[in-house]
Amino acid sequence: MSLSKHLTKLFSCSHATPSAASAARHLRRRLNPPLPPPPSSLSASLLSLHNNILQLLYSGDLTEASLLLRHSFYSNLPPSVHTVNATLRSLLLSRHHSDFLSLHRFSIQSGMPPSVTTHNLLLQCYVSLGRLDMALEQMRLLEKDDSVVTPAPSSYRVVIQGLVENRRLKDAVKLKDEMLAKGFVGPDCKVYNILMGGFAKAGNGDAVVALFEELKEKLGDEDAKVSYGVVCGNLMKGYFLSGMEKEAMDFYNNVMGDGSGAKFGVDSYNSALDALGRNGKLDEADKLFERMESDHDPPVRIALNGNSLDFMVDAYCFAGEFGKAVTIFGKMEKKNISPGVKSYNKLIEHLGRNQLVATAESVFEEMLSKNVDPDESTYVLLMKGCFAVNRAIDAFDYFKKMVKSGLKPGLIAHVVVITGLVNSGELNIAQEVFDKMLGNSVKPSTACFELLLKGYLKVGNLQDGIKIAKQMLLDDRIIFRDEMKELLVGELTKGGREEEIEILYKEVEREKAEAAAREAEKKERAKALEKEERQRRRAELAAKEAAAAAASKAAIEAILGSKRNVDSEEEASTDGSNGFLRKIDIPSE
Repeated sequence: MSLSKHLTKLFSCSHATPSAASAARHLRRRLNPPLPPPPSSLSASLLSLHNNILQLLYSGDLTEASLLLRHSFYSNLPPSVHTVNATLRSLLLSRHHSDFLSLHRFSIQSGMPPSVTTHNLLLQCYVSLGRLDMALEQMRLLEKDDSVVTPAPSSYRVVIQGLVENRRLKDAVKLKDEMLAKGFVGPDCKVYNILMGGFAKAGNGDAVVALFEELKEKLGDEDAKVSYGVVCGNLMKGYFLSGMEKEAMDFYNNVMGDGSGAKFGVDSYNSALDALGRNGKLDEADKLFERMESDHDPPVRIALNGNSLDFMVDAYCFAGEFGKAVTIFGKMEKKNISPGVKSYNKLIEHLGRNQLVATAESVFEEMLSKNVDPDESTYVLLMKGCFAVNRAIDAFDYFKKMVKSGLKPGLIAHVVVITGLVNSGELNIAQEVFDKMLGNSVKPSTACFELLLKGYLKVGNLQDGIKIAKQMLLDDRIIFRDEMKELLVGELTKGGREEEIEILYKEVEREKAEAAAREAEKKERAKALEKEERQRRRAELAAKEAAAAAASKAAIEAILGSKRNVDSEEEASTDGSNGFLRKIDIPSE
């Protein structure tokens, strides 16, 4: 007996039953699943396809890139998962969520093995769309024992960040506990930092400190020291919220000291900067910002970004140092960090709140000179500032500038300008803005109607007040609250015109009935037109079928006629030959 037979018998004895052997094979396959090849293993042809699609993505032609990717699945050279991930990421960054989900589904159905990056992109898409329950369900699928791809720390960070931003802190903590219980990922300091930031924003300092203590317990004192830089800012906020200022500053000085071993990135610096600025520690914030400036050495080390500027603007403005807040923009430009519209908006907001409108306007002019395009929020903040210092006409001029610049004012901008104009007594201009709002397909809210109604009633303009009330009653979207009704009835009663309220309701009922009748008539007319159109199409189809039948019949007749002519000619030729034979006395057979 050969040696292989003996070995075979030994293997058969390693499992009690065939089902156990099958289960063992299944376990080996699960523990060693087929994974996508690394980017370095791409062949020349695959790399060429990858580069072509990347070139389309960089040029902004996402549609053509997606089409090329889809077509390549049907070719002899299907794309790699890295090419698919690059396309999905570009679609996600461009907020083309429907195209993202369609391409993701298509690639999975085409047999592409997804990587953890693919799953993370899908989770980010769900979070961006606000479909947090679907993101949680996707996480549950990744956490299953038979899942080919297991979740990474980044997977948990994406979902927990979405839950925290939507104030679902209980679900976020529950997912963190699942992360620890499943064992796919160990205690992740960034996950804890996200949770600590969420509780700090909710004002729960005790929960922030409790999470930090849990992280220390899970990691151990030595390993936890490395993560102190990540959680420093949010832990300080938690200490400040709990009235533990000494503990906050002691921890900060310990982490920032030499030999602490804590690792700081730009986000960690910014978080600590925000904690100091919001709690009156301007001197410490200045020193930290100087340290960040000295550490900033791109591309080797990034210690400053646009958020750093925003947090320093907050720190200076909270301390009343508005001049320093303006000059820090120049410092950032020396570091080759150009302030964006968000940073300018933050400074304009602080200046407007403190009635420094002239300074805010100079910042706005500087913003335009630096070719930074203002957005709707910029104009809204300037309007609020002007209204706060009784400059209603200037505020309205900014509204007109916004329209002239090509921006389409939304509901918020309209509410701000109408509120300010009404409070300033400029009811005619407010009514003009309101009328244009209707023409620009911006549906006014209940607040817009109520502002105008209160304004007209306040100055005793009952006639225009009744018109606004009538518009509110006729609009099914608008709720005519009892408070507004009582206010209108009270003013009409004061003017001796209480009977007009009944007239108003009767007119509204009549016009609603007429509108309903017109709508019903319109529907009937549409049905009649649809029926007429169906009959016309049927008649056209019948005529086409009849014409086709006639043409077919004519063709058949032509063919048959041609055949009959051929047969007649053959018969004639046969008769002619028989006559000739008879003439020469040769009988025909």
